[in-house]
Amino acid sequence: MTPQTSGTPATVEEHPVADGAAGPYALTTGPDGALWFTLVHGGRIGRLVPGGRPTEHRLDPGCGPTVITTGPDGALWFTEYRADRIGRITTDGTVTEFGLPGSGRGPFGIAAGPDGALWFTETAAGRIGRITTGGDVTEFPLPVEGAFPSAITAGHDGGLWFTLNQADAVGRIDPSGTVVLHPLPTKGAAPVGIATAPDGALWFTEIGAGQIGRVTPDGHVTEFPLPDRAARPHAVTVTADGTAWFTEWAGNRVGALTPDGRITTHDLPTPGSEPHGITTGPDGALWTALETGALARITP
Repeated sequence: MTPQTSGTPATVEEHPVADGAAGPYALTTGPDGALWFTLVHGGRIGRLVPGGRPTEHRLDPGCGPTVITTGPDGALWFTEYRADRIGRITTDGTVTEFGLPGSGRGPFGIAAGPDGALWFTETAAGRIGRITTGGDVTEFPLPVEGAFPSAITAGHDGGLWFTLNQADAVGRIDPSGTVVLHPLPTKGAAPVGIATAPDGALWFTEIGAGQIGRVTPDGHVTEFPLPDRAARPHAVTVTADGTAWFTEWAGNRVGALTPDGRITTHDLPTPGSEPHGITTGPDGALWTALETGALARITP
């Protein structure tokens, strides 16, 4: 579809949370009304109540905490990409870590499933993993080699949906382990982020093609080219009105795509800020993690 731009510029405020070397990467709203975020290069988990001061919880400095989500048990769960572990942190800061059954897994995306467990991607091993809140791990192989499964989200259809960055596809796994793949129309799309919309569709980013994609539960894919095809869209979240908000890692912007295909992009104030994860915050605004050391608050 042809990109369109409309709307008024958003207000963007940056809130420093770490030094530039620590690398804020992903973030989520916790059950305690705070933003929780990973510091991928610093080996730490951060917490910020909007309007307050950030606090940090230290992990193994080289573990590479990556994506973080709220679990069904009221704790925050995160992947440790470099350490082949899944971590859990309570809202009072108690950390528990669970090793995966083997090395070279590269866990990245993580999401709470409909079955009371956490589901995660293993980028290097080409598997989807499942971990119970007690730490029991099950792994499910994918039907394609070298696919690099990346982000994962729970769908409204009872399955988990995930992107296959190196296979140019989006996949679905149900709690029994059955996997279905949906190839994308664009070669080299390299999808990364994925999020569920209120209408049951899934929105995802195509970092390699400069597009945002939408897939329905029956596998119908629509692609929306961005005004800047070199923007390298990375993460996506969907608000209650069905708008997909996404980060443009190379474009130094955040963008919004309405359900009827209108695209608006908003520049970030600091050049080269490297936006990655994005989510709706506890204050109702959009928040994104800037790898250069801040969280940015976006209000349309």
